[in-house]
Amino acid sequence: MDADLYLWIKALHIIAVIAWMAGLLYLPRLFVYHCEAERGGDRAAMLEVMERRLLRAIMTPAMVVVLISALALLWLRGFEDFSDGWLHAKLALVVGLTAAHGLMARWRKDFANGANRHSQRFYRIANEVPTVLMIGIVVLVVVKPF
Repeated sequence: MDADLYLWIKALHIIAVIAWMAGLLYLPRLFVYHCEAERGGDRAAMLEVMERRLLRAIMTPAMVVVLISALALLWLRGFEDFSDGWLHAKLALVVGLTAAHGLMARWRKDFANGANRHSQRFYRIANEVPTVLMIGIVVLVVVKPF
């Protein structure tokens, strides 16, 4: 294994995780503000643009880089850690983050189509889900409890 290549890909992975998490933590907050905005008003239009740009220009590309770099890291290590229980748990939580991303994309489309079905309270609670998953992932990666 080329140690330098591994470290560069790991750095890229961490950078992409930070960008993805920033979006996952911010987009539901924009949805809260969107719920407060007058439908069809200037503020709602501005929030739709912000939501679309955040999702398409930052979150989705970052998620793709996270997933590709993760596969590259596993491949470079020869899948030697793949039998560790902590890694399986981490991957399950990453699937949860990916599902949250997909739900947020659907909610963004609902707002854009004037079909939002959820309250501010819903989005405030949804805002906590990525945080909880991120905490679990960080603990698993750093502590490797099993």
